[in-house]
Amino acid sequence: MAGGAFAFAWYYFSPDLPDVQELREVKFQTPLRVLSDDGLLIAEFGEQRRTPISYEQIPQHFIHALQAAEDSRFFEHQGIDIKGLSRAALQLVQSGQIQTGGSTITMQVAKNFFLTRDRTFERKFIEILLALRIEQELTKEEILELYINKIYLGQRAYGIQAAANVYYGKDISELSLAQLAMIAGLPKAPSASNPITNPQRSTERRNWILGRMLALGYIDQENYRAAVSEPEIARYHSSEIQLSAPYVAEMVRQELFSQYGEAAYTDGYTVITTLDSTMQLAADRALRQGLRDYNERHGYHGAESTLEISTLTTSERLAELRRVPVYAHLLPALVTDVQEQSASILLRDGSEATLDWSAMSWARMFRTVNSMGPTPSRAADILKTGDVVRVSSSDNQTWHLEQIPRVQGALVALDPHDGAIKALSGGFSFAHNNFNRAVQAYRQPGSTLKPFIYTTALEEGFSPGTIVNDSPIVFHDVSLDGDWRPENYTRDFDGPIRLREALYRSRNLVTIRVLRDLGVERTRDELLKFGFEASRTPAALSLALGTSDTTPLQMAAGFAAFANSGYRVDPYFITEIRNQEGSVIFDASPFTICRENCDSEAAILADLQNASELADRRIMSETTAFLMNDMLQDVIRRGTGRRAQIISRGDLAGKTGTTNENRDAWFTGYNRNLVATVWIGYDQPESLGRNEFGSTAALPVWIDFISTALKDAPEAGFEPPPGIVQVRIDPTTGELAYPGQSNAMLEYYREGTVPAATASTPEQRDSGSVIESIFGY
Repeated sequence: MAGGAFAFAWYYFSPDLPDVQELREVKFQTPLRVLSDDGLLIAEFGEQRRTPISYEQIPQHFIHALQAAEDSRFFEHQGIDIKGLSRAALQLVQSGQIQTGGSTITMQVAKNFFLTRDRTFERKFIEILLALRIEQELTKEEILELYINKIYLGQRAYGIQAAANVYYGKDISELSLAQLAMIAGLPKAPSASNPITNPQRSTERRNWILGRMLALGYIDQENYRAAVSEPEIARYHSSEIQLSAPYVAEMVRQELFSQYGEAAYTDGYTVITTLDSTMQLAADRALRQGLRDYNERHGYHGAESTLEISTLTTSERLAELRRVPVYAHLLPALVTDVQEQSASILLRDGSEATLDWSAMSWARMFRTVNSMGPTPSRAADILKTGDVVRVSSSDNQTWHLEQIPRVQGALVALDPHDGAIKALSGGFSFAHNNFNRAVQAYRQPGSTLKPFIYTTALEEGFSPGTIVNDSPIVFHDVSLDGDWRPENYTRDFDGPIRLREALYRSRNLVTIRVLRDLGVERTRDELLKFGFEASRTPAALSLALGTSDTTPLQMAAGFAAFANSGYRVDPYFITEIRNQEGSVIFDASPFTICRENCDSEAAILADLQNASELADRRIMSETTAFLMNDMLQDVIRRGTGRRAQIISRGDLAGKTGTTNENRDAWFTGYNRNLVATVWIGYDQPESLGRNEFGSTAALPVWIDFISTALKDAPEAGFEPPPGIVQVRIDPTTGELAYPGQSNAMLEYYREGTVPAATASTPEQRDSGSVIESIFGY
């Protein structure tokens, strides 16, 4: 009768059975992983934590523990265990309902991959038939590999490798016998009986499995005693993020979702980004510190909230604190007592600490960006009992009063040879505000736009020594409400001044005159070649003052052309994408400017093969790029970027920028191998304060970052290319210096543009003055 029933079931269900061969093509739902260029985990996206492994990677003790827990005759039966099924049938007869299914591991594979979890006779028959077919088509090793990678083991962990990571923070190969037995016991009740939710029950099941292993001869008495006496130490381990770069992680997520849809979170893609971990850490640290420094310069905004702590127990106080999120290492703290020049605080972990006077004496009360209250003399001038404030500590012993900055900023650094983004920080804290200012904030660049205008001038025949008049100018324009009288920031005038000096001193009126002479439309067209957007770059003389809109990333990409001697590069942040099998399915292969050994045969061949693209991407001549680099080095040697001399490098160039009413502060600086842009401002544009400029708000952040990013890196300056000559000139007239001139200075020129005239000697000038007075010239 049993044989007849089985034959009927086979005949009835077999035609509709799924194709077992699909198991050879199965793809496990695996999260999207984002890594830095040097292999550190930045983020994981996906509901299921899973890291598939091969059969060869399964520890032998785990195989035995799994057999003891689930299917001791797995390697002997052909998919079904007659004894187990008989036991299940007996329970059915006795109770009138299905209690245990007598399932083998193979039957569980059939159920997990092809069937629902409904406990019906029909489904059970199909499960048995599928198990038999699976055993015919697959090896035992293949079946077990499918099983251990598919099963749910609690805490969002799918598969034994993910479970090892979740419960113990280790790979499965690193676990002890007791820990392997614990994981082997999870498939039966993964949510209710795991060591986090029910440690007692999971330990009992672990020990039962160890006893079964002993009885089956898998382990000896000594191993058994050691394992059952081992304390259970499981706790929840989140995916261990090795490098914090949430703004870039979100950029990757958006990019992958746009390409693959929901499959981006389940198909096991691994994305290698261009980020350098050292630079990324330095960027986050420098930007946060710069924003905190700005905050302290402008005063304390007060407590985030105040609690009536006299009515709260300690546990209630902690509950209130734990509702306050942590942002960028700024912890919430509750002021529990205020002394003369110190305060006692309660931290969210339940510990208590003290704020000394040195930690809070900076906190003059904020009034406006240009004014603060009186200097505090005692702690009560700053804090009161019940205040919820922010604190930070570098050693968990000395605490400092903080506040979440209201000002924001961005820092982006890229390789000028190919556009690879090496570091990107889009704000103070992604958790606090995920608006990515590095790529989404369009702001006026102010004077950081001037180098691009000067580049056009150099291409059109100007030289660094060209004299331009720095004097008042008035424009009559019917579109304006009255006349436009632009000014220098200092509201003074220098008269005739060399182009080089006008740039490093950021003279507005000189730039306006240069732009007018070049032609607004002509200059705008040249600016667009650097990557600025046409719709955000007006064709107006006000362009000389930086009245276009751009992002920090666009600004860094524009300056990259100076660093690489004249080529446009396209910023990118994904180097490659690998599928679940580890095969590369996307390779960025960016256009790359030769870095070194550029005279090699391979480099020459590459240049020949990419000659057309090279020509398209050249946006200025090599000689112009060198002249601009040398002029921008003067910004640091003697101009608005002088603070950067503290780094003690001779290969740095850059430009500050400050917009109208000090709403935006910029600095972009670089050497031949790295470009970095810093922007500081409010999300809703408003003044940073009358004493905040690119040199005070943005430049210190850049210095902090570059000091780490270029630490131990050899200097990478700019050598004069063929076609550049250097002569001594008169700094006042821009003419060739006369013999023996004491105040003569060296200046670079493109061949063919060296001044023809020689400056007059003092005697000649005096003689000219006498003649002028006599003849009225």
